[in-house]
Amino acid sequence: MNNNNSTITVNNLTKRFGSFIAVDDVSFEVKKGEVFGFLGPNGAGKTTTIRMLCGLLDPDGGSGSVAGFDVKKESEQIKASIGYMSQKFSLYEDLTVFENLDFYAGVYDVDPKIRGMRIGEIIKMAGLVGREGELTSNLALGFKQRLALGGAILHKPPVLFLDEPTSGVDPRSRKNFWKLIYQLAEAGTTVLVTTHYMTEAEFCQKLALMYQGKIIASGTPAEFKNLVPGAADLDEVFVSLVERERK
Repeated sequence: MNNNNSTITVNNLTKRFGSFIAVDDVSFEVKKGEVFGFLGPNGAGKTTTIRMLCGLLDPDGGSGSVAGFDVKKESEQIKASIGYMSQKFSLYEDLTVFENLDFYAGVYDVDPKIRGMRIGEIIKMAGLVGREGELTSNLALGFKQRLALGGAILHKPPVLFLDEPTSGVDPRSRKNFWKLIYQLAEAGTTVLVTTHYMTEAEFCQKLALMYQGKIIASGTPAEFKNLVPGAADLDEVFVSLVERERK
């Protein structure tokens, strides 16, 4: 699997923890500007896969590249070329909105000449104009979510990894969050997102369903629905496909 238009390419990627195979011979690709949804129950291997692609875990087998860098040999270059947002948001509650963003600007080595401008753009994007000096702990969950996203994209990375980014967030905040994701994708950012919400899977252009370390189905949301004739929605498709694997 090798496509010049692909920002993420994964070939037979494998990760073991002792005798346990967490990721088992996984292959897929994500094109530039694509929103790719990684689905699956807890323990399916989604987060482990993402951690390998982010250069945080060494694969035990297979190969992969992110933004043109090899996941085995160029992990530091990958870390500098991606944004990563986890379900815990990775924010410092005892810092203000501005201080959190200023911290991430330093972590990502944003040029001091444009640092103030980028922080201002992110504060506007997050809907936090006028609240720059407010402690992050005082923010509603939806604002924390957008602030965490802002921290992940301060350096304008070509690839963005979102690991269960809307977990625990109310439906309205989830909808607003997805608007931001589409704006990023339309501007050329490649987005890989894991989610438990099948309603969110509809927003993705491509999907992969993991179960027990393997990808058991992949394709567009429409192609997924065709895998289970008569299924009313992606929730039913998801359940049916997993049940097939269990038998």
